[in-house]
Amino acid sequence: MKNKLTQQGRKFALQQNIFMFVVLLICTLFIYLFWGMLAARSAFSGGIIAVLPNILFAYKAFKFAGAKATKKVVESFFSGIKLKMALTALLLAFALKFLIVLPMPFFAMFSLVLLLPAVTPFLFKN
Repeated sequence: MKNKLTQQGRKFALQQNIFMFVVLLICTLFIYLFWGMLAARSAFSGGIIAVLPNILFAYKAFKFAGAKATKKVVESFFSGIKLKMALTALLLAFALKFLIVLPMPFFAMFSLVLLLPAVTPFLFKN
């Protein structure tokens, strides 16, 4: 479904998600070089747990636009945020249960990637 009103939001969400993933990869590389493979795997796991739900939210949030679709816009944002929160909790639970992670790099990268959307509006001005 193509909607011209959602194109700008989708473009910004795509830029934001790509930026988050690139920061995740660069930080993981530095962690690997300085602290080794286990720390890098832990950091990557924490970061990817923050990135994946954000991608899903962006897809859900910018599905509808326009004055006639106001109810659908609000519903898609709310369902997107619910899905994002549930997926984040599920992925965190699975990671902490089944993966061997170092807590410091895992939660540091998770927190960093969660904070990046607050910075991206200043970096990607339209």
